[in-house]
Amino acid sequence: MSPSPTGYARNGEVRIAYEDLGGAGGEPLLLVMGSSVTRFWWSPGFVAALIERGFHVAAYDNRDSGQSTHFPEATAYPVTALLRKRIPAYTGEDVADDAAAVMDAMGWDSAVLFGHSNGGLNAQRIAMRHPGRVRGLVTSAAVSSDAGRMKLLRYIHFGYVAKMARLRFPETRDGDIAMSLAVARAMASPGYPFDEAEALSRIEKDDTCPIRDPKTMGRQLGAHWSGGGLAQLQVPATVLHGDSDQLLKTAAARDLAAAIPGARLVIVPGVGHDLPSAMWDRYADEIRATASREFANAP
Repeated sequence: MSPSPTGYARNGEVRIAYEDLGGAGGEPLLLVMGSSVTRFWWSPGFVAALIERGFHVAAYDNRDSGQSTHFPEATAYPVTALLRKRIPAYTGEDVADDAAAVMDAMGWDSAVLFGHSNGGLNAQRIAMRHPGRVRGLVTSAAVSSDAGRMKLLRYIHFGYVAKMARLRFPETRDGDIAMSLAVARAMASPGYPFDEAEALSRIEKDDTCPIRDPKTMGRQLGAHWSGGGLAQLQVPATVLHGDSDQLLKTAAARDLAAAIPGARLVIVPGVGHDLPSAMWDRYADEIRATASREFANAP
């Protein structure tokens, strides 16, 4: 059974499960996870590295995942969701407001954001939607919020998407664990050993396989944004991206860094669409450096 969350933040009728991961008294840091997967996919070792660097860390389950509110079934699948003009279930603004609700529940006026994968996209939107509440922005393996639908498609390695679509496992507890492990292995960094035991320790916290239903991911990826552009951001920002990312081309990171004023781009050798243990200290250092940096164009 999944561990109970610290609490539930409320954004209207939506409940967002969140967890205080430790480091009370440190600088607030909110972890924003990617689509479908839950807060349990953050490695405790990575969280420990962040706490060692003076952060008070919290994470949450996005709407439509984990122990947060789930939405009715819709027909949008991940790739087609990017092409649809009609809003399937909720907006990017709704998703950004979920994060603000978590900060409220934690008693934080503001926080540093670290977003991975689609969580990196959401972190950008949180910073644009709630600029006074974001002290620093770090993304990992993310696309630019400014990118149009067709450009987003050009960032994707479709061979990887097709490989993931072919995964089939029994709808049992063992099948759920095996499917999650197969996805974790497929995203693992080619330049570093895959730690199966560490991955299993996180995967087994989920009651079911969070990535089994592609329609959930479709709803999350289809959360259309009608807010401003990244040029409006006035916050220290760093864009991290592995040069061996199986899902997204490095062009996604280069375009993202170019769109955010003063952003620092870091292409990490040997890293895939994950956060390998060998990089936990490196990434934690980058987040600490970003949080400590003054925005160059601030008045």
